Amino acid sequence: MRRYRAFLVSALTVFLIGAAGCSSDSKPESAAAGGEKPLDKVTYLTAFGAVGRDAFAFVAQEKGWFKEAGIDVNIQLGAATGENLKGLASGQAQFAQLDLIGAWILAGKGEYKDFRTIAAIHQQTLVSIVALDGSGISAPKDLEGKKLGAATGSVNQLLFPGYAKLAGIDATKIQWVNAQPAQLPALLAGGQVQALSTFLIGVKGIEKAAGGKKTVVLPYSKYLGDLYGNGLITTAKIAKENPDLAKRFRDAALKGLQYTIEHPDEAAQILKKAQPAADVTAAVGEITLMKPYVTSGSGLGVMEQERVARAIATLQASELIPAGLTPDSVVDFSLTPKA
Repeated sequence: MRRYRAFLVSALTVFLIGAAGCSSDSKPESAAAGGEKPLDKVTYLTAFGAVGRDAFAFVAQEKGWFKEAGIDVNIQLGAATGENLKGLASGQAQFAQLDLIGAWILAGKGEYKDFRTIAAIHQQTLVSIVALDGSGISAPKDLEGKKLGAATGSVNQLLFPGYAKLAGIDATKIQWVNAQPAQLPALLAGGQVQALSTFLIGVKGIEKAAGGKKTVVLPYSKYLGDLYGNGLITTAKIAKENPDLAKRFRDAALKGLQYTIEHPDEAAQILKKAQPAADVTAAVGEITLMKPYVTSGSGLGVMEQERVARAIATLQASELIPAGLTPDSVVDFSLTPKA
């Protein structure tokens, strides 16, 4: 009997030691920093390819901030507002960066509704008029009688009537030349247009295409100050059913954004490491130019309900969208950072 009891004790000891060992080794390899649960897997779409404005997501990933937030992020190259919204609607992605005004215009038209903005990247729109120095264009009124280039169907051209009205421009005296985004710098450099309606952060590329000539920039934000630029969005379902995931993603991404604008050279190198085709010089230029637009608001990522309402009213007054769109239908203010 004593031998039997000794055998049971010995066997039980071996079992407990083995069980402890199995318990220690059974944690998922994708466990979060705390080691208590697996990482949430999500796909994120950049605003457009891999350029300076998108570097912050790669920075957050390289620095391990997404992982610290308990998220395994698959960063995919986005293809502008409409395509990114399609990606979310189809379930191919859970988060994206895009031009908020363009997204709100599509929402107002009823084309895409199932998304929610969770943070602003740029506190003001980056849409601007860009002309070459010496072209005779130094003020909005100088655009009258000129050819103005813009990307086909872009928010840049859609917003122009509202900008023109406030800036004192007779919009009927503008001749538009539409082209693909990549073709615009060549149109300006070749004299086929006298100015572009494009994004401010593309100025360095425009100057490069023009052989180093300096540019004159007339920001739409001088007259349309309530309009936001790019922002982070998620699906309406995630915003409602998994707000904790949305907040964790938002905070890690904004941490990457803060670091990016403070360390543009390092951020550009991180972008290059992740995306070898990226242009480091152009990325540094974009990050540097967008910094004041990131930091000009009430706080990093902050969005104000009254200002969003004014932005929507501007779009309605410019007849870009019909009445009916509300701030809560495009922004989840319970998920946006607080001032």
